[in-house]
Amino acid sequence: MAKLQPVRGTHDLLPEEARRHRRVVDIARDYAERYGFAEMATPVFEFTEVFKRTLGDTSDVVTKEMYTFTDRGGESVTLRPEFTAGVVRSFISEGLSQQLPVRFFSYGPLFRYERPQKGRMRQFHQINVECIGIAEPQADVEVLALGHDILTALGIRKDTKLEINSLGDAESRAAYRARLVEYFSGHAGLLSEDSLARLERNPLRILDSKDEGDRKIVAGAPMLADSLNSGSAEFFASVRRGLDALGVEYVVNQRLVRGLDYYSHTAFEFVTSALGSQGAVMSGGRYDGLVESMGGPSTPGIGWAGGVERLAMLMGDLEAPRRIVALVPIGAEGEAKALVLAHELRALGVRVDLAASGNISKRMKRADKIGARAAVLLGDDELKKGVGVVRDLASGAQREVALADLARALAAETA
Repeated sequence: MAKLQPVRGTHDLLPEEARRHRRVVDIARDYAERYGFAEMATPVFEFTEVFKRTLGDTSDVVTKEMYTFTDRGGESVTLRPEFTAGVVRSFISEGLSQQLPVRFFSYGPLFRYERPQKGRMRQFHQINVECIGIAEPQADVEVLALGHDILTALGIRKDTKLEINSLGDAESRAAYRARLVEYFSGHAGLLSEDSLARLERNPLRILDSKDEGDRKIVAGAPMLADSLNSGSAEFFASVRRGLDALGVEYVVNQRLVRGLDYYSHTAFEFVTSALGSQGAVMSGGRYDGLVESMGGPSTPGIGWAGGVERLAMLMGDLEAPRRIVALVPIGAEGEAKALVLAHELRALGVRVDLAASGNISKRMKRADKIGARAAVLLGDDELKKGVGVVRDLASGAQREVALADLARALAAETA
């Protein structure tokens, strides 16, 4: 029989890695709450149309990476490859337009069929924020400041660089699109097959091409900044003034774009080179046309997503968890007392390991193996005297403590 293994692109979150993930999520949740974001969760799978509408029929995610299948009812459903589509679907289907503005924080697993690499798996996890209903640049500043604060609290802001750009409004993007079509049409004979297909439908996506030949052509392409109208230019200037006022450092990257039509104004990424080749650990942008494109009312929005695996990898060593107390009962009466004592200690916040079997030697070896700070011996002799023997496993010193005082004494020592 073949040995069972995790599916390629997935992995088990064993205790230490799970602890690092929890640290990322707890800090993100805390800071999101400080900014007025309420936690919400969407289903892990949605009707496939939810993602086709938002990611675009020609995107790599839709054409190559989504886990899509037909369920027993004949419906096409997809494991979520990103959060925004589901959150916006929920905003529409739950009728939340009467509660604007709304701010949501989410966390959970996502799924994309892509080549596994460092920090990027086929099942991965993200923290995600969406601010829906605020058209003013203040929302852009606050969403960016929230990301900055989370990275700072995790101790990894120094390892990242915030890159921002303006995609302008619909008028600016239309003007830029025309300039791109004219430019790339003049180099059509040198473009890759994928970029040729995008030339008429979505020329902005050529700017994201990974093909080396395309990248050489892209280097000479017009800049979006040169197509911004006065309103778009002022919007971007207002975002930059807000970031400057808060002391959030950034650089303007004029090649940072989003290819789908519903994106507008601010696009941004927190990128790092600390994990090898430069990559984003948190990215997002303004999507003022998304809600309407999904059948809802015209509603502005902005948000970002951060990869928990990559953020956890950037973090330094975590503070060690509070060390555990091992209870070592001997005999039936000792085991009965240990069960009650363990319950009392846990109620007081003490981490307890209650050995279930084995002689005293095996139980003490287990206490050493799990790194317990102390072992409490509860045998017939100790119970007759009304005490437990507390042994410090670092020094070997031991003392007797009255059973009535044992829980409070151990709780005070391990606080």
